[in-house]
Amino acid sequence: MGLGKAVKRFLDARFDTALYGELISKQIHKRLTPHTGWLHVFGSLSLLLFVSQTLTGILLLMYYRPTPEEAHKSIQYITGSVHFGWLYRQIHAWGATLMIATVLLHMLRTFFMGSYKKPRELTWVTGVLIFFCTITFGFSGYLLPWNQVAFWATTVGTESANKVPFIGPWLQYFLRGGDAVTGETLSRFFVVHVIILPWLLTGLIAVHLFLMRLHNISTLEPVGEEKPFKPEHGIPFFPVHVAKEGCISILLLAFLVTLAVVSPWEIGEPANPLLTPPHIKPEWYFLPSYQLLKYFEGTYGALLGIIACSVPFVLLCVWPFLDRGKERHPKKRPIAVTFGLIGLVAALFLGYLGHISETDQTFFGKRYHISLKGWPEAIDDRDKVPSSDVH
Repeated sequence: MGLGKAVKRFLDARFDTALYGELISKQIHKRLTPHTGWLHVFGSLSLLLFVSQTLTGILLLMYYRPTPEEAHKSIQYITGSVHFGWLYRQIHAWGATLMIATVLLHMLRTFFMGSYKKPRELTWVTGVLIFFCTITFGFSGYLLPWNQVAFWATTVGTESANKVPFIGPWLQYFLRGGDAVTGETLSRFFVVHVIILPWLLTGLIAVHLFLMRLHNISTLEPVGEEKPFKPEHGIPFFPVHVAKEGCISILLLAFLVTLAVVSPWEIGEPANPLLTPPHIKPEWYFLPSYQLLKYFEGTYGALLGIIACSVPFVLLCVWPFLDRGKERHPKKRPIAVTFGLIGLVAALFLGYLGHISETDQTFFGKRYHISLKGWPEAIDDRDKVPSSDVH
């Protein structure tokens, strides 16, 4: 008797494998709505990147040491001495950025197609929570290399927590494990990054996938008027949609490896609490909130700034319960689509201002210095003339 037959016989004697096989087969060959296309692959890409982050994270954990004395040295050792250590470190670093990007694109597709409407409200809410977990992954993992940029970016980021009403000082102390960013902070971020968040995100993804498969992908028909489509008109999940996801997945992995080779993340200098580098800024996904906070000054201004940064995230969570209209098609939802476009443009604009703030830029052939708040100030050309050339 072959090994395969022996295993099957063992399982058949203990489980109703025919029932489980039927359930699995039903899900694999499930028909998706006829309009399912290339825009519906971002969810699977996010899942692929989560698996990649998990695998590369495990490899990094074999050598990483979460102490101020050893953290930076262990990153140097991984990059310079471990076989292909440089590659999976770069894939992990770039994978975090790409995972946030694919989750955002998945949410944009869901929002503008009205896929969050009844009965899929909880599917949307779990997706928003997945997004929160993903950016928290990025924030907690940013400190782990323990270099100058990571140390001071975390210092600036945790200072923002002090502005939260009532619990600000306590929250800042809790995040840091003290009054400043120290080894205690590194330990806390490490535990959050490698223990708490992976389990939390795995659970959220499992619930999200279950709800998605339960309700299937929504059509563009109004709520309550979705007509059952004939099986022959649906898109087979396997092999048609899986083939689409496979093609895009291969391109994504190729792009990820290309970024790892062509544009590697620098190790940087070891963290030095006594030397502050100039113009510390957070990663791109925090830039809109970072820039928005600059426009609120003083005690009450800081409070308003925290509220202003929190409103978009609260709206994301409760939006399915605010938008109770039946229409799903973007052309029939002008108010929701307008709100979405305004929010998207505002986030892009604030993010761009945050990126170019405190730098010199050239617009229409003239040089400007971009202030902390993003205001352009013309640079006098005479200031650029070396003193030795002035007579």
